[in-house]
Amino acid sequence: MKYEPVIGLEVHVQLNTNTKIFCGCSTQFGSEPNAQTCPICLGMPGVLPALNREVVAKAIRTALATQCEVANVSRWARKNYFYPDLPKGYQISQFELPIAVNGKIEIIVDGRPKTIRIHRIHMEEDAGKLIHGENLGDPAHSYVDLNRTGVPLIEIVSEADMRSSEEAKAYLEKLKSILQYLGVSDCNMEEGSMRADANVSIRPVGQEKFGTRSEVKNMNSFRYLQKAVDYEIARQTEILDDGGRVVQETRLWDSTRNITLPMRSKEEAHDYRYFPEPDLPPLHVSNEWVEETAKSLPELPDAKRERFAADYGIPEYDAEVLTTDQKLAAYFEEVVKSGSDPKTASNWIMTEIMRVLKDRGVGIEQSPVTPKMLSDMLNMIKDGTISGKIAKDVFVEMETTGKGPQEVVREKGLVQITDEVAIGKQIEEIFAANPEQVAGYKAGKTKLIGFFVGEVMKATKGKANPALVNKILKEKLG
Repeated sequence: MKYEPVIGLEVHVQLNTNTKIFCGCSTQFGSEPNAQTCPICLGMPGVLPALNREVVAKAIRTALATQCEVANVSRWARKNYFYPDLPKGYQISQFELPIAVNGKIEIIVDGRPKTIRIHRIHMEEDAGKLIHGENLGDPAHSYVDLNRTGVPLIEIVSEADMRSSEEAKAYLEKLKSILQYLGVSDCNMEEGSMRADANVSIRPVGQEKFGTRSEVKNMNSFRYLQKAVDYEIARQTEILDDGGRVVQETRLWDSTRNITLPMRSKEEAHDYRYFPEPDLPPLHVSNEWVEETAKSLPELPDAKRERFAADYGIPEYDAEVLTTDQKLAAYFEEVVKSGSDPKTASNWIMTEIMRVLKDRGVGIEQSPVTPKMLSDMLNMIKDGTISGKIAKDVFVEMETTGKGPQEVVREKGLVQITDEVAIGKQIEEIFAANPEQVAGYKAGKTKLIGFFVGEVMKATKGKANPALVNKILKEKLG
């Protein structure tokens, strides 16, 4: 490559508190426009914000899970800018003294681990939402919904450590996984609970100095993030190759045309005229609070991945896939604890279960096949009641009807044939019908064994035990 991409992400995460960061209004998603507002979040004169302690608690949990240093003292600041969905004309955020700094998380791309440093985590309030009239049959007007105003956010700012769109996507996926394990956010990107801004620049390979960056705002899916980063790398490469100069600016991702478009010139800190928030005192976090929080953290994805690989003997790749989602990991453990082989369980979950979930657009908690159902079916394969081939048909019936494997096998008459006499009789009939193939096998064409196995399975509708079929065939063919 002639140029090296340099990428950093700023990720806004909506915390799942019941009430807003500085008032008692509900944070519930999907309510009637402007129904969840009060004088404080509407920015009325004379009102005072009151900090929601739960917001701080969730910020501390996130900081510790991403190996950040939690500040004993942090400060609120006013970030001044005007926009129709920001009633006060400023946003309460944190600037020079954030809640946490100097963290890191580990990602794996193409089987290679990499550390991505986290520059800072700070708390802030969200702005409202503009609804443009063309979507409502009224193109001459725009409408504002202030329900989201004051909803608590944390902003997680990475260092510019990523060098490809794949790394950026892996970082965002890992961050989402950690946050969901912590229970601090649902990270529902479609509802705006998690949004990413990507700072993208390129520089000649071997150069230490960063190039001029563009910021692509408010991407709400992993796929859009990856596409936008790739587009920016290509766009900036073309500009430099043509002898031009990349301009520092903020851009938007157009998902219908798969391009980024200029939005405005990139702001710097001084453009926002940050100054300390006069209505809120500095925030003091005791060491005891931090220590108590550290003790309450759950087993996080990296630790769970290592445990799965060590305790269950499954490959690193399987462990990585299974532990990305906390509920998926719990599903796997429940199947294994019911007596199923870990690797077999892993295979079925990563192929059949995850395929069904993707087709239905649901999470593992809504899987039509429960851990008990899957475990029972795997145990039926293990004890020879059904074959692996029949199990595929049983699984399809389970996920479409919700019936357990025993019921499906009984109703469909799918019990595996393990009677050696019955299998032997069937083989003799196949030999009689195919004398040329029998002679060919005995003349040295041993690959014909596959033909005979197929004929037996066809004659028994897949019910014959494959191991027994092979054993009896070889005995009879000599």
